[in-house]
Amino acid sequence: MGGFVKCSANFEPLTPLSFLERAANVFRDRTSVIYGENLKYNWEQTHNRCVKLASALVHLGISHGDVVATLAPNVPAMQELHFAVPMAGAVLCTLNTRHDSAMLSILLMHSEAKVIFVDQKLLEIAQGALALLADKKQNLPLLVVICQTDESPAVEDLNPRDHYYESLLGSGDSNFAIRWPRTEFDPISINYTSGTTSQPKGVVYSHRGAYLNTIATFLLHEMSLFPVYLWTVPMFHCNGWCMVWGLAALGGTNVCLRNVSPKGIFENISLHKVTHMAGAPTVLNKIVNSPPCDLKPLPHKVKIMTGGSPPPPQVIAKMEELGFGVNHLYGLTETYGPGTYCLWKPEWDSLPPDEKFILKARQGVQHLCLKEVDIRDSTTMEKVPADGKTIGEIMFRGNTVMSGYLNDTKATEEAFKGGWFHSGDLAVKHPDGYIEVKDRLKDIIISGGENISTVEVERVLYSHPAVVEAAVVARPDNHWGQTPCAFVKLKEGLSVDDQEIINFCRDNLPHYMAPRTVIFEDIPKTSTGKIQKFILREKANALGSLF
Repeated sequence: MGGFVKCSANFEPLTPLSFLERAANVFRDRTSVIYGENLKYNWEQTHNRCVKLASALVHLGISHGDVVATLAPNVPAMQELHFAVPMAGAVLCTLNTRHDSAMLSILLMHSEAKVIFVDQKLLEIAQGALALLADKKQNLPLLVVICQTDESPAVEDLNPRDHYYESLLGSGDSNFAIRWPRTEFDPISINYTSGTTSQPKGVVYSHRGAYLNTIATFLLHEMSLFPVYLWTVPMFHCNGWCMVWGLAALGGTNVCLRNVSPKGIFENISLHKVTHMAGAPTVLNKIVNSPPCDLKPLPHKVKIMTGGSPPPPQVIAKMEELGFGVNHLYGLTETYGPGTYCLWKPEWDSLPPDEKFILKARQGVQHLCLKEVDIRDSTTMEKVPADGKTIGEIMFRGNTVMSGYLNDTKATEEAFKGGWFHSGDLAVKHPDGYIEVKDRLKDIIISGGENISTVEVERVLYSHPAVVEAAVVARPDNHWGQTPCAFVKLKEGLSVDDQEIINFCRDNLPHYMAPRTVIFEDIPKTSTGKIQKFILREKANALGSLF
């Protein structure tokens, strides 16, 4: 075949920056950002601010491929930086706001960030990290302070070379020519893994992957034009599951929320007519267990995406009783956030409630822009039977899998062994093709030769009327090898002892799966709501054998 060419008339590198360009034209007068009582922008204003900020970054000396870091909660500056940094030809690195100075200094050094934008309330942590870098004779990134309001007090002892966010943005040129990616495989962002099992790794996203996963995410979230989205997922986590870019594509409204609380969620839903939001199961759990005075009747159904860990069916059921429509997704930092979702079948509507919510807790099928998700043997790479029983590792391949780990070829090659991305999560595939996560490879408990899924034990614990949170890990055992150890947080004002919890589990599980140990305490989590099981494993290992 002949007569065809690849040229500027029929090819442009895919990039989510194009969503903002279009929004400034098509949705120019529609509200883009709301924050607090007084701040509101439309898409034309947001586009202009992002262009000026990109210009200002270039004037600071930022070049193609340089890394620009952020340390900030869900404030408007974070939304703008997701566009402005790549518009300057740079790579955005959003850092977890719960990191301490030591970890922050490690990530700044590893990413080689040239600039860091820091929320004023996190300035002390950032300055501590910069001091550690200075002690190691490392090059220091420029510091840009994001003030909470125009009336925020000036920062004491701010280095003359550093800047305030609004002043820097104001110095930019609104006629700046955007630096579009040279290829669609150019990096757009670096997202460090949450470190639930190990030291964080820098996951590199491309413009192409971000563009495609953005489209897939707003489709699986059942978004149409002009959604009003409440920011309860951290924008620093997988670039807000790519929805920072997605709202520009749909002319939606970003309702920014600095601090997440049930009271704030219900107030914002009512005030701004929120249509969509998202959060880890811990956010949902916080909502359903909040004081009655914080719960307000929803003016309309609000669709909420949840993922990050398997949600207990009981929590999904309670959310839907409150008027939320829950969509369950699954993915990892390495898959740009969402990779699969529990595509709901109309024939399931007539099932009894308990069965419906068990089905909704499954991780489901791959989204539109991912080529394939499968359950395979980690060693042989053979498919496991779709019988709902045989456990294998979840593996991905397609356009919305990371480019690789920053400056870590060995880890990248290991993750992509056999031509698939190895998730490290264990699951089964049901006869209908839907997958269901059973555990992390590191979390599965082997007791007397039997595999125990901690997810299944946790699901039973969540059904106990006194339990608000639960996590299960392995405790060493001289006879069985390992036995389940449950960490439990009780609802306020309720009291039960460990034997009651053990007996409840024995009544609802095969006896070998029931915890032999129950510890009542708060459960440590990452800032994205994932339970830090490595901390709990250390505590359980320190206990030694039960007998």
